[in-house]
Amino acid sequence: MDRQTGAVDGMRELLGVDVPVVAAPMAGGPTTTGLATAVGAAGAFAFLAAGYKTPEAVAGEIAELRPAGRPFGVNVFVPTPVPVAEAEFRRYATRIAAEGTPYGLDLAAAARTEDDDHWAAKLDLLLADPVPVVSFTFGLPPAAVVRDLRRAGSRVLVTVTDPAEAAAAAELGVDGLVAQSGAAGGHLGTFTPDAPPPLRPLPDLVALVTGTGLPVLGAGGVGGPSDVRAALAAGAAGVLVGTLLLRADESGTGRTHRDALADPARDRTVVTRAFTGRPARGLRNDFIDRHEAAAPLGYPALHHLTRPLRVAAAGAGDADRLHLWAGTGWRGARAAPAADILTDLTRTL
Repeated sequence: MDRQTGAVDGMRELLGVDVPVVAAPMAGGPTTTGLATAVGAAGAFAFLAAGYKTPEAVAGEIAELRPAGRPFGVNVFVPTPVPVAEAEFRRYATRIAAEGTPYGLDLAAAARTEDDDHWAAKLDLLLADPVPVVSFTFGLPPAAVVRDLRRAGSRVLVTVTDPAEAAAAAELGVDGLVAQSGAAGGHLGTFTPDAPPPLRPLPDLVALVTGTGLPVLGAGGVGGPSDVRAALAAGAAGVLVGTLLLRADESGTGRTHRDALADPARDRTVVTRAFTGRPARGLRNDFIDRHEAAAPLGYPALHHLTRPLRVAAAGAGDADRLHLWAGTGWRGARAAPAADILTDLTRTL
């Protein structure tokens, strides 16, 4: 059986679709029900992003997608806080205070906020109103959660970034893995944000984690069809794409972010913790240059600290104070219907 046939069979078994390309969950706005609907209509699989949403908002999105009758998934952040001491938090808040001054923000006085992103309530929702697939990012869910979701009829996936994480996820009895390379845009799914794994090409990572025997979806750095083919050839059942959909007509990506992705002056992506206190890849900008070296680990406290600034910057067209999440394949992102983007990715498979 060739790799392409194996990929189709793997996708059909794991996700209920034949197209080996999946719309990745992009929390914070880019993933919309409109994008998920368009991806589903094109015969592919889409994840909703539960991160940073209330359980009520997630329930509303699920209800909106169900009538289409196409399989979809929901991604949930596992609460794996990275604590930051009050003194370190205050030092950083004071350091970046001038960034908020143009917008009337007093960042130096911001409270240190920790939360679990409504973890228990989201699990209750997904157990009471099961969806075809639930994926987890930032760590391992408790074994009882995996057991209960599978009993409710959901397939369970976990994002992993190295072989050790893959082995730990397999021991939980999950149905599949999302192998995320460090080339991915947005937050790295590593279980150890203080010591992220080395940057590996996606095919290399896929080949390393297929030893668990579980179906693997590759993610990170996909910029075009050749990257999809390489991941499939390495043993992936399918490939997640996120950055390539950031400029899709149906995505919720804001105008400032969209324009930055198309700006030829933006010449590289970097991994930064300056915005959220957790490693994440985005387009390099002035905020990162000014503060990365001094930024502590501290998630979600730093996320909450900088969020008002990022919201204000996005509204003002200020790309140098905004988190411009993007993977290394960002040059391939274009303004087009999602269906056209997926067609171009899979035409030569």
